[in-house]
Amino acid sequence: MTDGATLGKTGYDPATHRPLTWSDRLPDFRSGADTPSAYLERCLATIAAREPVVKAWVVLNETGAKAAADASTKRWRDGNPLSPIDGMPVGVKDLYMTKDMPTQMGSPLYAGRSTGEDSACVQALRLAGAAIVGKTVTTELGFSHPGPTTNPFEATRTPGGSSSGSAAAIGAAMVPATLGSQVVGSIIRPAGFCANTAIKPTLGALHRGERQGLSHSHLGVHAGGIADMWAVSHAIARFTGGDPGCPGLYGPEDAPAATAPRRLIVAETEGWTLTDDATLTAFEKLLCQVAASGVTIVRRKGQADLEAFEREITESLVLCRDICGWELRWTLRNLAEKDVTKLSPSMRVRLEMAEAMTQDDYRAALAKREAMRSRFRSVAATADAMITLSSAGPAPLMGDPNAKGEPGITHTTGLPAYNAWTSAIGCPAVTVPMLAIGGMPVGVQIVGRHDDDWRTAGIARWLKETVAPVSG
Repeated sequence: MTDGATLGKTGYDPATHRPLTWSDRLPDFRSGADTPSAYLERCLATIAAREPVVKAWVVLNETGAKAAADASTKRWRDGNPLSPIDGMPVGVKDLYMTKDMPTQMGSPLYAGRSTGEDSACVQALRLAGAAIVGKTVTTELGFSHPGPTTNPFEATRTPGGSSSGSAAAIGAAMVPATLGSQVVGSIIRPAGFCANTAIKPTLGALHRGERQGLSHSHLGVHAGGIADMWAVSHAIARFTGGDPGCPGLYGPEDAPAATAPRRLIVAETEGWTLTDDATLTAFEKLLCQVAASGVTIVRRKGQADLEAFEREITESLVLCRDICGWELRWTLRNLAEKDVTKLSPSMRVRLEMAEAMTQDDYRAALAKREAMRSRFRSVAATADAMITLSSAGPAPLMGDPNAKGEPGITHTTGLPAYNAWTSAIGCPAVTVPMLAIGGMPVGVQIVGRHDDDWRTAGIARWLKETVAPVSG
């Protein structure tokens, strides 16, 4: 297990960083050489050492986690674990209900709020035997206003958002897996900033429980590696399925093997012109390695269909802003009625912008989203997957005065320009830590076709295991 207390003191090096993992311990759990209880104790020691600076957690439930780990230890000893994640310590983003901990959603208007119920994903984790360690920090209501969490590799930088604590907990080797959510860029971007492996699955593939009020919000998983990421995703799908009306996550329980692609499309997106030179240079070096391995790299130049697709997704950030704002109005109205001063200035701006929209504006946004989805399906069918950056560079400084965003919105936790399009389209995206820019992690994502999550993860695994990471 990585010594979490030492991380972040010498910067990030993708060639030497060793994330915390669970799946590789299963033989020892079976033999008795290790136990889930002992594993959890090591996690809690790392949390105690790093939490004062990283601040990934809203609340911990050590008593409940230890009871779950003890029960799991007995099941492994008796040879009847409930699932491959039986006993795994897991963190839950504080947007999802937990019956034994408050769900406060990063807002003072929900302070101390206890529902007494589990969200569908949390219920699934408990049925699979996981040990729920606690609730991880989210930005306010899962949008732009940050919480206290810092980047595990450099405390002056943001961990990203909105899954801030979930990403930081993995980067700091506190637990092997956490839950996150994404409606714009809230899984993939912070995962890249914190050297996570993470999946934003096909829209609706994992049951969002009560979090279905936003039409393209995704539930996803942060982890130290593909095997753990897939094991948690599959367990959620196995025990609670996908959203109502959705077929759920496709793929077997076994983690996807590394699968070499034949053709990869480079998706530049609206983030390309906003990306720093060092990150672009490192990414091009990575692409050269991919091409040298025998993969055909397809670029937009001279490709009419791909060029049209790139133009179609150019304003994805604005599109997500408008769709989310319209769909969030009733929630924000209720909160503003309670005490508008407890909404952040950025959230008040979101409400003002949403109130200025009309039904026709929303319908136009939905039509635009459907056009993007149609164009994506056509282009994606011509290759095994797409490859692109997970962010426009490394994590920015906390409270960066030069933070960018779409009109009306500033993203102090990093610009989600490489993420909004996949959220709107609803296709699977898997990020793996492949770049180091100025001693900070930057992720590279593989974007697959709808319902092709297992194969997308296999290509991401091939990238991680076959191609050498690049520093810049």
